[in-house]
Amino acid sequence: MSRFVQLHVLTSYPPSNLNRDDTGRPKTALMGDALRLRISSQSQKRAWRTSDIFETALAGHVGTRTKDMGKRVHDVLIAAGVSDKNAREWARQIVGKFGKLKSEKKAEKDEDLQIEQLAHFSPEEVEAVEQLAQTCATRNAGPTEEELKLLRTPRKAADIAMFGRMLADSPAFNMEAAIQVAHAITVHKSAVEDDYFSAVDDLNNGLTDKGAAHIGERSYGAGLFYLYICIDRALLVDNLGGDKTLADKALQAFVHAVTKVSPTGMQNSHASRAYASYVLAEKGDQQPRSLAQAFLKPVKPFEGEDMLEKAVKAIEARRANFDKVYGACADARYAINAETGEGSLDELIRFTQE
Repeated sequence: MSRFVQLHVLTSYPPSNLNRDDTGRPKTALMGDALRLRISSQSQKRAWRTSDIFETALAGHVGTRTKDMGKRVHDVLIAAGVSDKNAREWARQIVGKFGKLKSEKKAEKDEDLQIEQLAHFSPEEVEAVEQLAQTCATRNAGPTEEELKLLRTPRKAADIAMFGRMLADSPAFNMEAAIQVAHAITVHKSAVEDDYFSAVDDLNNGLTDKGAAHIGERSYGAGLFYLYICIDRALLVDNLGGDKTLADKALQAFVHAVTKVSPTGMQNSHASRAYASYVLAEKGDQQPRSLAQAFLKPVKPFEGEDMLEKAVKAIEARRANFDKVYGACADARYAINAETGEGSLDELIRFTQE
C-alpha cells in the first residue's frame, strides 16, 4: 500500500460568499502579486464532516465537537431525578476532564457547565460519559477518581482520525491528523464585489410610504478554485487502530464529500453548490508536494479559451516539470474531468483505497 495519496481539485463556484472574514466579506489571499478569493481549510473540513455523506457512510464513527457536553450530562442527571445542585457538581467533574471549566459558579447561560475551548469527543468517550452519568444517577452519588478516567485514544472516530484533535490539558490523548487540507484559492485574479439590495414591505401599498422598507449591502465573489489535499493512508489506518475496513470507508466518504460538498456560507442567498470539475489523484511513498505553484501566474484565458481547460493544462505542466527535475513524484495517477467526461468517481475512490 502506498503511503501518500494527494488530491489536486478544481471547483468552479458562481457568485457566492462561502467563507466570510470578520467584516462579512469573502476571505482573500495575495498570491503571485494578485488578489485571490480563498476558502479556509477549516470551513471545508467543517462542511465535509457535518455533511449527510459523512453521517450516512460513517454512522457511529463521527465524533462530537462541543463545549456543551456538561449540559448534556446535567440534563441526563436531572431527568433521572438528581437535584440540580448535585447534577451541576457531578457534570462539572465529568466534563472538566476534557478541558478547563468556563466558570465555577452557576450562570444564566449555564457557563459553569461549559469548558472554555471546543473539545472533540470520540464516540467511545461520549458513550463513557453518558454511562457514567447514568451510574451516578442510579446510585445518587458522584463519580470516583477511577471513573473519571474518561479520556480515550480515539479509535472509532473517523473524522478525528482524518483531521486530528488537540486537547491542550491532556496532550497524551491528542491525535495527529492523517489528512492535510490546504486553503482553496482561485487560480485567477479575483475581486470581491458588493451587492446593494433592497426589500419591500408586502403590506405597503405605496400610497403612504414609498421606497424600500430595508436596504443593505453584501459582498460576494466567483471563481475557479484550486484545492490541495495530502492523505497519509498509513497514519489513517494507525489512527483507527489498524482497522483497514473502516479506513477504506472513511476514504470513500471523504472523496465523495470533497468532490460534492460545498461550504455552507450564505447558501440560501446564492445556492452556490458545486461538484468538482477536475481531480488529479497521485499515490506513492515520495515526499508530497502541492501544485499550487502552477498558479503563481494567474490564469488569464485569451478570447475563446476555456478557464478550466487552461487551469488543467497548468496543473499537468507543473506536474510533468516536477517529475523531470526531481524524478517521478508519484508511482501512479488517476484523473477525472467533468468537462470532458473522462474518468469516474467510483474509480477515483478505488484508486485512493488500493
